[in-house]
Amino acid sequence: MEGPDLESVIERARGHDAEALGEIYRLYARRVFGLCRYMLDSSQGAEDACSDVFLKLQRSIESYDGSIPFLSWLLRVAANQCIDVLRRAQRVRKVIVDGEDGAVVTDTASSEPSPLSAVISTEQRVQVRDVIARLPQNYRLPLVLRYYGELSYDEIAQQLGVQRNHVATLIFRAKQELRRKLGQRSK
Repeated sequence: MEGPDLESVIERARGHDAEALGEIYRLYARRVFGLCRYMLDSSQGAEDACSDVFLKLQRSIESYDGSIPFLSWLLRVAANQCIDVLRRAQRVRKVIVDGEDGAVVTDTASSEPSPLSAVISTEQRVQVRDVIARLPQNYRLPLVLRYYGELSYDEIAQQLGVQRNHVATLIFRAKQELRRKLGQRSK
């Protein structure tokens, strides 16, 4: 959905029209979920974050001003939600154990990655996002639509108004450029 139809749905959603909000959910939930799953590295966490995004959408849609495409704005809202979730998750629980020498503070055993692993993983994600942001737009857009928006090559071709094989070429070249730039950073 594009153009006047989408604008109409957004306007109705601003008026708290449940059907319009449902239509936005139907159109974009899969893409928001894909971004959340990528950022949180957890399907369950992504489901929760995606639900929160669409619950908050009722209030936050009023801040959408139309200066950027709606999907980009919505994915930014989702990314901010995921960042908040990651910040809350990085709190490490401490346990006080009484020993012969006195109290000892230790970290609880957790299935979550250690704080160091979480920081390294977060830094790597930040590096990848930073490099993606610096790719030329003709590479960046199809790559983001494919891996963050989880669109098929055909859907991307339709969105960009190009042939499917051109999308495949752009994504291939974008991944090559991404590898090259990430390789330069690690040296």
